[in-house]
Amino acid sequence: MNKSAKVVLAWTPFCVTPRRTIFPIQSLQNRWSLSPDHNGLTKKGLIMKLPGPDHPITITANPKRVRVSAGGVVIADTAHALTLKEASYPAVQYVPRKDANMEVLARTGRVTHCPYKGDANYFSIKAAGKTIENSIWTYETPFPAMAKIAGHLAFYPDKVKIEEVA
Repeated sequence: MNKSAKVVLAWTPFCVTPRRTIFPIQSLQNRWSLSPDHNGLTKKGLIMKLPGPDHPITITANPKRVRVSAGGVVIADTAHALTLKEASYPAVQYVPRKDANMEVLARTGRVTHCPYKGDANYFSIKAAGKTIENSIWTYETPFPAMAKIAGHLAFYPDKVKIEEVA
């Protein structure tokens, strides 16, 4: 071994790049997204945005009983609904699955992606001899900031009747 030869160990700083992460790292309020689909949701991908002053999202317990029906058939009835208010959109009632009649629901293949909540899966309602396609959505594994809505169902108000009962 040559006594004059030096061994130089160079320390390389750890570098986070989009290739090495689950989702792109950018500023907390300005994550990039894909072009929206027809529902205003982004196409399926690994995009995550955090709620903030520019896009506030709140989730609160609804103190009233919520009943959802379609064609006179009660689909869900709960005293444990969550009200999600997102930016300027109308409030949405999220009903626990345990309080829904899952026997009249059929999962569909539809999946959409919301950059704030994650991937949504859909159900159709099969009741009173009719099928109401993709009338319910659920975030089974929502992003961490929206974890409270896991295990809940949301309903399109133009496809079902949603009532708050005193």
